[in-house]
Amino acid sequence: MEHSFLGLIEQSIRKNWTLPALTDYEGETIYYKDLALHIAKLHAYFKAGGVKKGDKIAICGRNSSNWAIGFFGTLSYGAVVVSILHEFDNASVEYIVDHSDAKVFFADTAIFQKINMESTPQLETVVSLDDFSLLHAQSEELKDFFDNADEHFKKVITKDFTADDIVFHKDVKDELAIINYTSGTTSSPKGVMIPYRSVWSNTKFANDNVTFMQRGDDIVCMLPMAHTYGLAFEILKSITLGCHVHFLGKVPSPRVIKAEFAKYKPKLVMAVPLIIEKIVTGNIFPAIKKQPIKTLLKVPIVNIFVRNKIRKQLVDFFGGQLGEMTIGGASLNKEVEKFLMSIHFPFTVGYGMTECSPLIGYCSSKEFRSQSCGKVVDRMEVKIDSDNPETEVGEILVRGMNVMLGYYKNEEATKEVMLPDGWMKTGDLGVMDKDGFMYIKGRNKNLILGASGQNIYPEYIEEKLNNSPFIQESLAIEEDRKVIALIFPDAEVMKEHQIDPKDYKAFFEEEIKQINLTLPAYSKIQSIRIQEKEFDKTPKRSIRRFKYQE
Repeated sequence: MEHSFLGLIEQSIRKNWTLPALTDYEGETIYYKDLALHIAKLHAYFKAGGVKKGDKIAICGRNSSNWAIGFFGTLSYGAVVVSILHEFDNASVEYIVDHSDAKVFFADTAIFQKINMESTPQLETVVSLDDFSLLHAQSEELKDFFDNADEHFKKVITKDFTADDIVFHKDVKDELAIINYTSGTTSSPKGVMIPYRSVWSNTKFANDNVTFMQRGDDIVCMLPMAHTYGLAFEILKSITLGCHVHFLGKVPSPRVIKAEFAKYKPKLVMAVPLIIEKIVTGNIFPAIKKQPIKTLLKVPIVNIFVRNKIRKQLVDFFGGQLGEMTIGGASLNKEVEKFLMSIHFPFTVGYGMTECSPLIGYCSSKEFRSQSCGKVVDRMEVKIDSDNPETEVGEILVRGMNVMLGYYKNEEATKEVMLPDGWMKTGDLGVMDKDGFMYIKGRNKNLILGASGQNIYPEYIEEKLNNSPFIQESLAIEEDRKVIALIFPDAEVMKEHQIDPKDYKAFFEEEIKQINLTLPAYSKIQSIRIQEKEFDKTPKRSIRRFKYQE
């Protein structure tokens, strides 16, 4: 079927039947034929559980082969995936599962154990991503199915399961495929409705433009599959090409990355700025500031050999076979970017957002221009809302196949960004040069972009801060991709508790420790500053944020 995403997946499974598909960290390998069988078993379970096409199935857990099986099994059945970042706090997970109308929930057992089922009354079934065991079920028939699964599977799956036994849902372009919640807050979650045309278009672009990856190649999955960036290019692209995905299973520290990449030698590395910046600033910059390298880098001709050696060492760090590192999710540190360009390291910076699943801009490492985020991708249009898009900053508007259907059960939020003529407001500010390269200059809202590309909403953090009786007002701002809390104490309350002003900082540092327990890991407050006087405000009593953000 033309433009069929599930058609791409089905075709790849048939073609790569005997090749390895998924491997967990220090775990077993699942081949493409195994993936097909696992999917068929999930279809049998869905049928037994009364799941219908279009029903919502939530997935929340760390990256794993079972996460991928749950994802592909859900879509190929005709149900809708609700992907939830495993780092979200318990209240957010509960809210999203309930708000999305999820009927089934695939979750790591550790995540499920923290969930209050009374907060998810519509949820009928919970299945563990650890081993696909049944954790909760309202249906006695379904409990019986799991208790006697082997017998049930024999009735629907032939003994010699072959590629001819694959039966996938036939998707259509504007059909809803995924709901991805971007906020992670309980106050204003936004479920991005991603249609099949968007998933297909992103996958098609990746396969057409990253041609150095071939069938059978290895790729290391570092980014969360619950983010469209990692999902699209580490998983969907890889599976449609017949590649072998290795799940990192650990926090991607330089030590873990080096060991895993040396083992699998991937040609493509998907990264957020934080990963490459840690390696460059923590390992390379200190080394090149020492003698004799510092002097040699200043000597003509000799410095070329030195830079070539540094580039080789960095490429070797990522396994030695690197064709390109694609960086996305946030802007790259200017000093790091300048250095990488000086040694001709093969990297590029792309541009996207969940609402486009995610691609808007990309160019190859050979085309990359400093501080740019690529050119508009296939099947998409971009325009800058300003009188002179090349020199005058304006909001970036997008239109095309990658654009979402809207926000789930949130018409008001949808109308705020979706214009009647099909253009969508990104909330990003930028310019575009005469050659079509885009340059992001900032955001027109208060959103903070975390070091790993996560959306951080300052109002949510401030709500937590202001719940403290000791805080009169607060601001959450970003400095060097870290969340900083500016706190104006309630002097009367502090006095009542006999807290001396000289002890304010130490006192609030303890308060912040408790507040951080209620925040996702990527949005935790890193440090505080005490405001000695009330924040400057507008006539409407709104804080003038720009005065406190560098």
